[in-house]
Amino acid sequence: MKNILKSLSIILPIVAIFLMIQCKPMSNSTADIKTFIVASQTVDCTVVAPMKCLQVKEKESDSWGNFYSNIEGFTYEPGFEYVLNVKTEKIENPPMDGSSIKYTLIKQVSKTRK
Repeated sequence: MKNILKSLSIILPIVAIFLMIQCKPMSNSTADIKTFIVASQTVDCTVVAPMKCLQVKEKESDSWGNFYSNIEGFTYEPGFEYVLNVKTEKIENPPMDGSSIKYTLIKQVSKTRK
């Protein structure tokens, strides 16, 4: 019996360490990476009040669409078209007048004068 307890006292910590090393953090299933093409000019738009909106599309063949949110970490400069890699994350309990998606710049792929 003592031999079994002694063996377990050695084996169990080794197994526990092995299992902890093998564990990987769960991926955030609410996050996604997208490529946005941002037009060189903004347009007038209205959400709650009149404002300027970026024109954004995900593919060259798509039509431009108004983008009503901000992209965290991105500073827009008129006269340039951008290609951006952007992380999108669903916001739990978003404000009534806000987006349900958070946009974060991952990488500015290109910036072309237009």
